[in-house]
Amino acid sequence: MPDQSQLGVVNYKRGSYVVVEGKQKADCFFIIRQGKVRISREVELEGESEEILAPGDFFGVISTMSSQSHIETALAVTDVVLITVRPHQYAQLIQRNSQVAIKILTQLSSRLRFLDRTHTRLSIHDGARAILVYGPPRLFDVAEYYFGQEQYKQAFYAYTKYVNACPDGEHAAVAKSRLEELAERVGEVKTEHAKGELSRTYRKDDMLFAEGELGDEFFVIQRGSVRITKLVDGKEVLLTTLKCGDTFGEMAVLESKPRAANALAAENCSIMVVNKNSFEPMIKDQPQLVTRITTLLAERIWFVSKQLEMTLINSPLGKIYGALLIQLEKNGINLDSPGPHTFSFSWGDLVNMLGFPEKEGIILMDELQRDKNIQVRDGVIHANSIHSVVKQTEYHRKMGRIAKAKQESRSKILPPE
Repeated sequence: MPDQSQLGVVNYKRGSYVVVEGKQKADCFFIIRQGKVRISREVELEGESEEILAPGDFFGVISTMSSQSHIETALAVTDVVLITVRPHQYAQLIQRNSQVAIKILTQLSSRLRFLDRTHTRLSIHDGARAILVYGPPRLFDVAEYYFGQEQYKQAFYAYTKYVNACPDGEHAAVAKSRLEELAERVGEVKTEHAKGELSRTYRKDDMLFAEGELGDEFFVIQRGSVRITKLVDGKEVLLTTLKCGDTFGEMAVLESKPRAANALAAENCSIMVVNKNSFEPMIKDQPQLVTRITTLLAERIWFVSKQLEMTLINSPLGKIYGALLIQLEKNGINLDSPGPHTFSFSWGDLVNMLGFPEKEGIILMDELQRDKNIQVRDGVIHANSIHSVVKQTEYHRKMGRIAKAKQESRSKILPPE
């Protein structure tokens, strides 16, 4: 019987496809030992192009560690020799070579940050807003949003962080005034914690961190759950809800960059804290935790990548179908099945994830139910046929491609203004 801990080696001839976008059930990722590999994607995003990978580089991590379909195509540019790593071998790999883990985690974090910014930019409907605010100045936008929603504890937290980070900032005077106004309303709001703490407790609705905040810690949920949200086009969009055993906040530690989202306690929580100083020793001491972090990053990248694919769909109804399809894929449902499926999230969750206003959500629900395949009862979404959801998504995606091609054709014909 072969040693299951032994990494494999495979060879591909020049011009061979190693992985193909859309192929399901990736069972290993690859580290290049010799040769070069070209990585391409069906949907090219602004600011990225085909990549040429060389020895020491890796690919296929996202699909393999998330147990999802491939989101990229890898073509051998030369004859190549590749090391194969299966999910159960990953912990052993990083124990032997912690620098491999750091490289993988850092690149995954950078990829997620790029995709997240791209998704935010494409989701903003106000064409006049050409510049997105990142970093500590973003804290004021976050605070103003929560203040407008009368969520004063969250507003107080974000205003405090903004004043501390930008004491002479453009909005410092307004923020300080708001803090004085809110002080009596909110009571005690903890905005700072002692350095070196290994664990913390949070009450429901407490803010753990806000978009734009600088940080050098990440967190592991030991009890409770945490909502990860982002402000997009003036609305709070739920990205995910994390539960016991999940990690979050690692992007700030890996890249030393501001927080990309908000984290709020969905219920009373106990949280383990890991800072930069303890992170690298942890890689060797707790490889299973590092494996979990890699898996969560891979799952988030896969999910955002799929959301970006849906930007080819123009119609709001098409985006609904697209979101349903993503959830089917995410849960490993057989897309060729003619059978029924009841979705685990509510209609309200779906509308929130897509950033539609509540009124538009009501209109879309009526429009969706004209399709006899779909019913929404008491907020629960049910499809009579899984395959029908796939076909509807493909139709709307096709119409989006046609509309995009026509728009590009017109722009070539018409002279610039």
